[in-house]
Amino acid sequence: MPDSVLLIDDDVSVLRAIGQVFERAGYEVARELDAESGLAAYDRLHPEVVVLDLHLPGMDGLEALRRFKERNAAVILLTGHGDVATAVQAMQLGAENFLAKPVDLDHLLAAVARVADKVRLRRLNELLLLRALPGEGLESLGDSPEMREFSRQVGLVALSERTPVLLLGETGSGKRWLASTIHQLSPRASAPFVEVSAWGKSAADVDAELFGAEWATEQEGRERRAGLVETAAGGTLYFDEIADLPAELQPKLLRLLETRSFRRVGGTRDLATEVRLITASAAPLEVAVEAGRLREDLAYRLSVMPITIPPLRDRSRDDRLAVLLAVMNELQREVTAAAQAVGPEALERLLNHTWPGNVREMRNVLERALILARGQPLIGLEHLPGEFRNRPGPGDRRHTPMTLEELERAHIERTLKHHGGNRTRAAQELAISRATLINKIKRYAIAG
Repeated sequence: MPDSVLLIDDDVSVLRAIGQVFERAGYEVARELDAESGLAAYDRLHPEVVVLDLHLPGMDGLEALRRFKERNAAVILLTGHGDVATAVQAMQLGAENFLAKPVDLDHLLAAVARVADKVRLRRLNELLLLRALPGEGLESLGDSPEMREFSRQVGLVALSERTPVLLLGETGSGKRWLASTIHQLSPRASAPFVEVSAWGKSAADVDAELFGAEWATEQEGRERRAGLVETAAGGTLYFDEIADLPAELQPKLLRLLETRSFRRVGGTRDLATEVRLITASAAPLEVAVEAGRLREDLAYRLSVMPITIPPLRDRSRDDRLAVLLAVMNELQREVTAAAQAVGPEALERLLNHTWPGNVREMRNVLERALILARGQPLIGLEHLPGEFRNRPGPGDRRHTPMTLEELERAHIERTLKHHGGNRTRAAQELAISRATLINKIKRYAIAG
């Protein structure tokens, strides 16, 4: 959904000219000639940004600003007089910015874009106060086109209840959560969801844990212990880091997939089972096959429906926020007197973090912050780890020497990538005209 802006000015020609600029930039635009009509339009439309002329008939701009701030609106003021004292008063009342007429349209576009981003973040963060239950479904992945398509694929996989699923993704990216979600979305949801891992265990222990065991006794003849394959019957068995499965057990798992039967350790007969297998791996299975750790035929059988979970750093800002909200909601149930939201500065740092540990790292950081902020309404910067509070300084070891031209080129490339190649939006963020941006793209031979 595009951002929206409400323009309020008593000059029709100004409304028309500025409105056309915003419409060409992709905004939804509403126009009003006086403050009273503007307040009514805001109550109807709730736009991200209000651009308000300071000198209006009837209610003046400062009084209108007070009324808009009562509605928690984000307001940029315009004036033809350049009155510094009035500008200071307006900023004290909560105006986001103050620009003198005749306004530079590129500067106005850039200012509105910055404020719209800030408002969108604030509104999304306020969802924490409105949601009674944690985001447990696919909606917690986000609403970008990429995540919507990812969710669609997951939904289709969930319905294919007999097909093995392979989840690929970096450590901490949420493979276990996605496996559980696939189970809950499938026709097997009422049956067990069982987890197993071979890490740090002997082949004999994994064999008995997975397939169960039988042994002879003097009193009972034979005793039996069910394995996880039997425990998960009718449901889902999730095997984390499948490449850790000992080589001698790989034929048994392959046989389970192909014949839906198995034999307990020490058993003398085959047992039928109906279980879906979801496996996970941090690296493509081809790596384990080439290293001789995994049978090639088993890798093929496991890879019928592969799903790759993107790391947090490759997801959009809004998608990262959706994950953060879901994690926050879950943790708030576990931490007594937990903060209800994240303060704007802390939220900005959290969303700009690259999250090398993915969702697991995010959960750890938020859990720590909620504990430190216990009894307070918001998580602040002071509740975050040091690397979030401290911005890199001139002496930071991560400094890479660059010329101004190299720095500008890199910044333009990052901005274009963030906006999906949209030059208009990138120009707005960079506070330059679109024509200037195009010239710089040509000058630096920036691809795309």
